[in-house]
Amino acid sequence: MPYNVRMNGSELLGKIRRYAKGRGLQVELVTRKGKGSHGRLYVGGRFTTVKDRKKEIGPSLLAKMLRDLGIDPNDL
Repeated sequence: MPYNVRMNGSELLGKIRRYAKGRGLQVELVTRKGKGSHGRLYVGGRFTTVKDRKKEIGPSLLAKMLRDLGIDPNDL
């Protein structure tokens, strides 16, 4: 998946859940750790902050989030 693909937070969560399930990683979204509509997404031993799941995620933020989680965009 190239970084120029746009998606909202819910779509990204779905892709990450499928990615993690295939690798036996645990996924948890903790909304109480975020401010407002933000939450913290844990995948395995890593985490990133997820903004409002209804809003679109821009390419640079998507790249940062995947780097935080140690996920190659081509694996999604």
